Amino acid sequence: MQTTQVIVMTGCASGIGRHLTKALAGAYRVIATDVNVSGLEQCAKDDAWPAEHVKTLRLDVRNAGEWEETLRVGLAHFGRVDVLMNVAGHLKSGYAHEADAAEVDKHLDVNTKGLIHGCRVVGAHFVAQRAGHVINVGSLASLAPAAGLSLYAASKFAVRGFTLSIAQELAPFGVHVSLVMPDAVQTPMFDAQVDRAEAAMMFSGPTVLTVQDLERVFIEEVLPNRPLEVTIPMTRGLIARLSALMPETALSLGPVFRRQGKQRQASLRALRASRQP
Repeated sequence: MQTTQVIVMTGCASGIGRHLTKALAGAYRVIATDVNVSGLEQCAKDDAWPAEHVKTLRLDVRNAGEWEETLRVGLAHFGRVDVLMNVAGHLKSGYAHEADAAEVDKHLDVNTKGLIHGCRVVGAHFVAQRAGHVINVGSLASLAPAAGLSLYAASKFAVRGFTLSIAQELAPFGVHVSLVMPDAVQTPMFDAQVDRAEAAMMFSGPTVLTVQDLERVFIEEVLPNRPLEVTIPMTRGLIARLSALMPETALSLGPVFRRQGKQRQASLRALRASRQP
């Protein structure tokens, strides 16, 4: 089904954002943004994004002024903006007591402050037009603590608190807000953690989500129904919610999940080595 709706999406040069741009460009018009301009242009070429439906723009989500410019250019190019999809993210596993200051800043600046800037700028436009849909991509780490991912979890916990708060603020103006919280997704960001023991919790699930899994949820549920919260998959979401309700369980079960994650990491490393010439 084709629509005239226009989506502003971040993080489109890789992973989830790249796949969703291609998946949605036929039915929607997409303002595809990323700080990596050369990567964005290469994706547009390799994935054959239709020029009449996709406008690529440089956007460093950490820069409030670039958000203003993105909205201005998007409105000038397509004449409207209906949906904001905050997909861009940063993850580097590690322990907080070993992290340097730059990593603290980058996690919070990209994952939290960048998302807030987008919601602030585009949200004001939605309020003025009395319509719109904000979709923020969080994580199951928005719900449950995860050893080795403390900086990422902190940034995503903040995303959930902010998202649920603005849902109340924007509802009187006819603006809907959704938070999508997936488990680990097979992306370059995920692949980069295979060799890092600190990231074992990312690999503790029985399966790893694909970008196609997220595509189905966005197309079939999030965009048409505009739910407040979605966890993917639901079963792991329930476990994460229980862990949040009873933090002591994370202390006792955490080592079990980390052992499972380390075993899966070892299997993935062995598979990678078997494929090398």
